[in-house]
Amino acid sequence: MTLVLASGSKIRGELLKNAGLNFEVDPADVDERAVEAPLIEAGFPPEDLATVLAEAKANDVSGRRSGDLVIGADQILAFEGERHTKPDDMEAARRQLLRFSGKTHELLSAVVLSRNGSAIWRHVSTARLTMRELTPAYIGKYLADVGETALSSVGAYQLEGPGVQLFDKIDGDYFTILGLPLLPLFEELRRQKVLDT
Repeated sequence: MTLVLASGSKIRGELLKNAGLNFEVDPADVDERAVEAPLIEAGFPPEDLATVLAEAKANDVSGRRSGDLVIGADQILAFEGERHTKPDDMEAARRQLLRFSGKTHELLSAVVLSRNGSAIWRHVSTARLTMRELTPAYIGKYLADVGETALSSVGAYQLEGPGVQLFDKIDGDYFTILGLPLLPLFEELRRQKVLDT
C-alpha cells in the first residue's frame, strides 16, 4: 500500500514531507466549482462544502489506485455568510483584503482518507482569524511585496510569510490555517497502522 496525496499543493506536500511521511503526489482531476454549485444552492454550511470537496478529490485518485490510501484536502474561507475562493487577480485580492480589514473570518480545512474510491475517514477543523485595521496604502504595499503569491490562497495571504503581519488575533490550529489538519490526520494514520504508534 502506498500513501498518496491527492493534491499538487506545495504547502500540503511540504507539511507531510517535513513530518517524515513517505508518500506520492497524484493530484485529483475534479471540477471543484461543479461539485460545490448544487451544495451552495442547497445552503450547505462551509464545513460540509470543504468535506465534500476533499472527499471528491480523495475518491477521484483512490478510484484509480487500487489498495492505496489517499489523502484528499480542501479549504474554505467563510466571511459574513459568504464563501470565498482564491482571488482571480490582484485587484480582487485588494478588494478582499479591504473587506476583511478589522474583521474576523474563518478558515475551514477538511481532510479525507479514501481507499478504492470510497472515503473511510473524514475530519474538518476551523480556525478564526481577525485582521487588524488595514489602510488601503498598507494593502497596496503588502500586495506589491508578495506579488502573485497572494493569488495562491483563499485569503490572499500566507500566514507562514509576510501575511502574518495582517493579523491581530488568531484562534485555531496552525496546520488548519495552512490547509491540512495534521494532528487528527496523523492520529488516524496511526490507527490505520500507516504510522508507528
